[in-house]
Amino acid sequence: MVQADVTLKHVPKQDRPRERLIEKGPATLSNQDLLAILLGTGTKDESVTTLSQRVFMHFEGLHLLKDATIEELTAIRGIGTAKGVLILAAIEFGKRLYRFRPEERYVIRSPEDGADYIMEEMRNLNQEHFVCLFLNTKNQILHRQTIFIGSLNASIVHPREVFREAVKRSAASIICAHNHPSGDPSPSQEDIHVTKRLSECGKMIGIELLDHLVIGDRKFVSLKEKGYL
Repeated sequence: MVQADVTLKHVPKQDRPRERLIEKGPATLSNQDLLAILLGTGTKDESVTTLSQRVFMHFEGLHLLKDATIEELTAIRGIGTAKGVLILAAIEFGKRLYRFRPEERYVIRSPEDGADYIMEEMRNLNQEHFVCLFLNTKNQILHRQTIFIGSLNASIVHPREVFREAVKRSAASIICAHNHPSGDPSPSQEDIHVTKRLSECGKMIGIELLDHLVIGDRKFVSLKEKGYL
């Protein structure tokens, strides 16, 4: 009897599950193909695809396999402890993904909402921190990131750094904020210049700068409300 190649290296490339997943995506693969990728290798007598098919036949498909135990899996010829553990881990991971529900995102409806979100964290800082809030189309915060620490000026606050992160996060808009360690949130000319520069760049790439907040000690100034946006 000719033994099957357990690593599938003689199977045409277009028929190998791993290569098809890379080229066409995981949705194009059968359940047996996906399990074969997880298993990696077969036995000395059969290929990994044959072993995968036999596992599904044993459990009569996904319905029973999803509740399999390590004892049931290792009772199958060709499935040792390592392969059994890998299958169980993949099943549990799938269950957790299915149950996962994103936590409720903070929504920015006004300058006060933005200030409330960052006030306690920023009002007592000894250095200026320039922070961006990246929002989706519903004005929910996707991500918060400190872009730089130090005195605000246009040469340091480069739009490239701000909007690179916005594009990475697929943000629809952004809100910028920085603190004044003095506690006085009155905007400087440099604050205004940076705001206008970021706003212009945002319009060019289609990511709107909704506001720039200057944070003081329990008080803030919205440059949008001041008419600079």
